Amino acid sequence: MTLNRTAFFINNQWAKPASDRTFTIINASTGEPIATVPEGVEADMDAAVAAARNAFDNSGWATAPASERAAVMLRFMEAMAKRGPQLAEAVSLQNGMPVSLSNMLEAQFPAGLLQYYASLADTIGQPDVRPSQMGKETLVERRAIGVVAAIVPWNFPVTLAFSKIAPAMLAGCTLVIKPSPGTVLDSYLVAEAALEAGVPAGVINIVAADRAAGAYLVSHPQVDKVAFTGSTGAGRKIAGVCGELLRPVTLELGGKSAAVLLEDVDLNVFLPGIPMASMLNNGQACYNATRILAPAKRYDEIVGAVAGMVSQLSVGDAMDAATHVGPMASAAHRDRVEGYIAKGREEARLVAGGGRPANHNRGWFVEPTVFADVSNDAVIAQEEIFGPVLSIIKYSDEADAIRIANDSAFGLGGSVWSADSAHATDIARRVESGTVGVNGYMPALGSPFGGVKASGMGSEFGPEAVAGYQRVKSIYVMG
Repeated sequence: MTLNRTAFFINNQWAKPASDRTFTIINASTGEPIATVPEGVEADMDAAVAAARNAFDNSGWATAPASERAAVMLRFMEAMAKRGPQLAEAVSLQNGMPVSLSNMLEAQFPAGLLQYYASLADTIGQPDVRPSQMGKETLVERRAIGVVAAIVPWNFPVTLAFSKIAPAMLAGCTLVIKPSPGTVLDSYLVAEAALEAGVPAGVINIVAADRAAGAYLVSHPQVDKVAFTGSTGAGRKIAGVCGELLRPVTLELGGKSAAVLLEDVDLNVFLPGIPMASMLNNGQACYNATRILAPAKRYDEIVGAVAGMVSQLSVGDAMDAATHVGPMASAAHRDRVEGYIAKGREEARLVAGGGRPANHNRGWFVEPTVFADVSNDAVIAQEEIFGPVLSIIKYSDEADAIRIANDSAFGLGGSVWSADSAHATDIARRVESGTVGVNGYMPALGSPFGGVKASGMGSEFGPEAVAGYQRVKSIYVMG
């Protein structure tokens, strides 16, 4: 069975592309081509935006009771859940995410997002009546913001699409979704689920494209809001365009988070937490705590324990259920990560990994790597590597640990580990980051997720995300 695709999903139809351009999809574990898909150009974006605009302005979707939209979302949830195994396989083939992880996250999290936001339907839509100091009362209304350009990265392509789709649908918005060129096959499964669920025409439109067409979408005159997840560099450019246009934008960007190990840390708790908190998705997760801050009194012990644990992780084909660490998402990205490892050899002491694993002559593999004696001003401690590379940094006392954790351009994730959970929580409050875990790390659907500083602005997840897809209007009733 071929995985090739020849059309875009626009207005609930399989639309013929405006050009003959295509992307070749590569299996990250083997380096072999597995499919071709069409590449969108400006005319394709025009068609998708027009469909979304018409659906928002004329279909009644935006003005329907939230309960009606929630009913559609629950059908969408069922259709997505049915496709969970296919979604997991598609993602792991394309970006190298271990299938054990994609079955847990990419297969289940999107359906969970739809269910969660559908459950909030009773909380939106009713005007907030407030007393007026100069008249009778004020009616504060929240309405859908309009057409949303949702730009999705390759590392968690389904989950990060639905972190935008679900709250936007509940608010009454319509969307044009631009997947990353490296992970497109999963988006066709999303489109098929939308059709099966009866999502109205034009509410969801999907056009895979590269940067030029993506930039065109961001600046499109019929787009009302941009929701972007990706690199800080790209986010700055999008923010600049949206600032010039006075266009609302949500940016979930990069990170260089710190895992702060307090002196009483139980390594039997921390070490099993590394795969999820510091090396999730082969290190290709924006909130990974890749800076390990260790107390001077236990530094050598922690270095040895982390190096030993990381060296035992199974590296292999993403489709193998026993794999802990799969390949990088592309050859270019592997080369980038290897460039940072080479820099790390100049700046610090290599204690684990550092090369390409034996017996993997195909695919884009990098060994899980650990550096010790890392200064926090080193390149490998300040720049986002986005690979399975950890830096262990020594601190003298808790004030020093907090200073080091906050000495970063980023502020997205992080964690604090201690036998005393209450004390760890107090330290977590002092870390300059949008999210921090205590004795573990995993975002929660019902809580806002977002960064500070160069890690972005705005929130995804939680009821706070819905507000990002609404406009607020005050009606002053004077008598």
